[in-house]
Amino acid sequence: MGTDNQQNLISSLPPAPSRGSDRVRRNYALGAVSAMMLIVGFVSGFYYAGTLPRSQTQPPPSAAGPQRPGEVVGKESPPPYALKDVNFADFWKIWRTVKERHVDPGKTTDVELFYGAIGGMVSALKDPYSVFFDPEFAQKFADELSGTFDGIGAEIGIKKNQLTIIAPLPETPAEKAGLKAGDKILAIDEKDTAGMFVDEAVSLIRGPKGTPVKLLILREGWKEAKEIPITRNTIVVESVKWKMVKSGDKRIAVVTVSRFNEDTASGFSQAVRSLLLENPDGLVLDLRNNPGGFLDTAVKMAGEWITNDVIVKEKTSAGQDDDYRSDGNSRLTDLRTVVLVNGGSASASEIVAGALQDYGKGTIVGEQTYGKGSVQDYTEFDDGSALKLTVALWYTPKGRSIDKDGIAPDVQVKNSPEDYDNDKDPQLDKALELAGQPISAVPAAPQDAAPAKNQ
Repeated sequence: MGTDNQQNLISSLPPAPSRGSDRVRRNYALGAVSAMMLIVGFVSGFYYAGTLPRSQTQPPPSAAGPQRPGEVVGKESPPPYALKDVNFADFWKIWRTVKERHVDPGKTTDVELFYGAIGGMVSALKDPYSVFFDPEFAQKFADELSGTFDGIGAEIGIKKNQLTIIAPLPETPAEKAGLKAGDKILAIDEKDTAGMFVDEAVSLIRGPKGTPVKLLILREGWKEAKEIPITRNTIVVESVKWKMVKSGDKRIAVVTVSRFNEDTASGFSQAVRSLLLENPDGLVLDLRNNPGGFLDTAVKMAGEWITNDVIVKEKTSAGQDDDYRSDGNSRLTDLRTVVLVNGGSASASEIVAGALQDYGKGTIVGEQTYGKGSVQDYTEFDDGSALKLTVALWYTPKGRSIDKDGIAPDVQVKNSPEDYDNDKDPQLDKALELAGQPISAVPAAPQDAAPAKNQ
């Protein structure tokens, strides 16, 4: 399975498109719900592409002859449902009919009709993770996975029902414009943010490099709001961050991995080298809201705890099984580790968490993960478009299904909206507490797991 120019992927985001030749990048799985949001509008228009009209072959009752009471027919078992044969020539008949008879034929180009037809074919699979991307959406996916985008460089969220700056990123237009954590965003380019969702706000704030956006900001201590103009730029987001935290008399390393991007493997390796110099008493790996990314990065990361063993199993519909094994340095195998997860932890995050849980190398704290364990091949075409197609399912080393089931935490802790509003984090507090305890005092990972189900 695979060719020399294939690369393992699992996530909501693809690699940068390649121009010049078709190629397949293997094992790509949607983890980020946010990435799907980009294409919901694009594919929804083709939902009915796979439906067929019912044939009306029953003749009307004859007006002649004696009348009789109606009766129920077809009470016997119906025959197996089968589609009638279709003639592909009808596709071109419909194409010409649309071109010649639609009331506004100039509204849609031939290229848009072409991409729409392909999108409809893929959406007829009724699989939310099998998607066709036109070149524009394929490039957006590529930018996301590379960790770059054009915007102002600020993390935003809803706090106390108000769109709020969570943190401006260092050396970004947001920081240079003077935005601070806690700033309330009352309007974006004069559009009121009352009741606005974060996704909508992000789409309004992001835009091409060099273009301006105006934010109406209210800060604690200000008598009135101020309009702050910001010029967008290309933002590069580091996917791995770490720090040392004091928990009682223990020193705990906290490593936050936001997604499994192109830079994550090297960033995580560097973080491990640096934190080991601090000789921590324990480690917290924060994978909350991490939508996934490259498969090989997940395998390498888990290999820092697991020596030369299976990290994840792949099962195809054809019955082919593949095991992905670690070849990492296992530098963290003896360090007390706690993994933080929640409902936004998906795909590659679930692979790492599931492997550490199966081998007893980490205690999982937080909430049930998303449950994204299907595998997509990612094929790029010369025009910049791409096809993501589900081909297999993931299982943990002990055969537990990831898809739909997710990873259940060993210690369940839920953060409430009130905790968020008051800058509290009970999940992290519990993880720090456990990371500072001896391994014998921490709940053990499950020793037995249900066998993989055939699907």
